[in-house]
Amino acid sequence: MPGIASRIAGFSFIPLGLLSSPGWSGWPLALGYFLAIFLGQGVAVVLALRTPSLHAKDAGMPRSPVRLSIVIPAKDEAQDLALVLDDLRHQELPGTVSTEVIVVHAPSSDGTEEVARKHPSVTKAIAEPPLPPGWVGKSWACDRGYRAASGDVLLFLDADVRLSPEALRAALSELEQRHVDLVTFGARVVMRSFWENVVLPLYTQFVLTYFMPHRSNRPGSRRAIANGQFLMVTRARYERIGGHERIRNYVLEDVKLAQEVKRSGGSIRFVWTPEMVTTRMYRDRKEMFEGLSKNVHGTEFRATRQVALLVGVVLLFLSPIVVLGMGLAYLSLPWTLVSLLAIFVTLLKQAAFQRSLQAPLRYAFTYPLGVVFYVAMLWRSLVRGVRGRGVTWKGRTYPTP
Repeated sequence: MPGIASRIAGFSFIPLGLLSSPGWSGWPLALGYFLAIFLGQGVAVVLALRTPSLHAKDAGMPRSPVRLSIVIPAKDEAQDLALVLDDLRHQELPGTVSTEVIVVHAPSSDGTEEVARKHPSVTKAIAEPPLPPGWVGKSWACDRGYRAASGDVLLFLDADVRLSPEALRAALSELEQRHVDLVTFGARVVMRSFWENVVLPLYTQFVLTYFMPHRSNRPGSRRAIANGQFLMVTRARYERIGGHERIRNYVLEDVKLAQEVKRSGGSIRFVWTPEMVTTRMYRDRKEMFEGLSKNVHGTEFRATRQVALLVGVVLLFLSPIVVLGMGLAYLSLPWTLVSLLAIFVTLLKQAAFQRSLQAPLRYAFTYPLGVVFYVAMLWRSLVRGVRGRGVTWKGRTYPTP
């Protein structure tokens, strides 16, 4: 009996301590903290809802005659390249649209060059010349492809995307009907490994929050974003801004290209197309860390921005866990309940993004691990940027502009 009584007393100590703690006086501050977390987590949800989407059944059909040049840079992507070239053979295009496919292949070890030369979809296969000083590899390949292209509309396409039969006509229709200079499709990211499912749903949220894609579609807005995996632009606007040569030293060449289009008075149409464009961005944790580190570094490094992002991510995602531990340690009812609510809201939001990206819901519970992954990338970006070391991607190191 004494043992049972002591256990009951032990279990009842925590709630009694919470109720009797002076922490009751902290309710206003605790509720203010919860409101900040709630609003912060809600930003990504609101932005996702405001980003325009386009489904395959609603894809339009271009009416005007057009010559479309499709430029695909490829390096060590033989399997993916063959798949996307197969997709291009099955595009549902009207007779008024003529196409050419230009593959610019860098030296590879997996037979990428052979796929580029022999696939029936390829009009021109170009061996990428040695990278000149001051150029980023992808921009150099895109520039080489553009100079071999004859179309009045250019589509820069990554080798690792998959396209539904409606994708190209949908993009051409958007370009024509919206009277814009650049159309870019947001691809649904395919996630298979543990780390992909942990990290990439957060990546989607951070992109939405940082770039606010829906604002790119507003003519009067300075916001600009493009997805280099699927970027269609009129030749006239592309040449007016100086093409990829103008942005040759920027690692995030797609964002910089969109910014230049806006700066020159052009217009952008960003559309979320999860049914028509998909991609598996990374195959393992190391490749993902390197690739996303390149992205978080930004088009131009600014230490103040990286510090602000680092602090914001920690406060929004990790602070509720720390506050919960402190609330329990100090027997504070307001802070314990508020932190539990904040964690619940974060989990709920994370589950919603998992579902929209067709990822298993159980990975919503791993969001703290994904946040730590991003904190490590932001810290690495900050340290490398301050030291002037730039970024590394696909075996090449680029200085920060």
